[in-house]
Amino acid sequence: MIEIFLVFLIFGLLGALLLLMNKFLGPSKSSPTKESPFECGSPYLQEGINPFPIKFYLVAFLFLLFDIEVVFFFPWALIFKDMGLTALIVMFAYIFVLVLGFIYAWKKGVFEWE
Repeated sequence: MIEIFLVFLIFGLLGALLLLMNKFLGPSKSSPTKESPFECGSPYLQEGINPFPIKFYLVAFLFLLFDIEVVFFFPWALIFKDMGLTALIVMFAYIFVLVLGFIYAWKKGVFEWE
């Protein structure tokens, strides 16, 4: 228990030290540009900013989804010899569900750019 307290104490002191160093050693000049609000790389409430199309977000989401799903193949491959036929059947069911999801997304036109 004392070790956990010691770790919190050390990192708390380190955080305080870094904040103090920033306060005393960092630049302190202020300007109107630095004081103005900043929003996502463009001036505050600028008109005419075109958002990304929803297709971009959908493809990115599907990539993350399938990428995370495929990560489960690695531990399966490590224990495949120990598990035998049961693991093979379960993994084919898993792959079947992934393929169905991929086909569904393909049929819906998610991967077509306009």
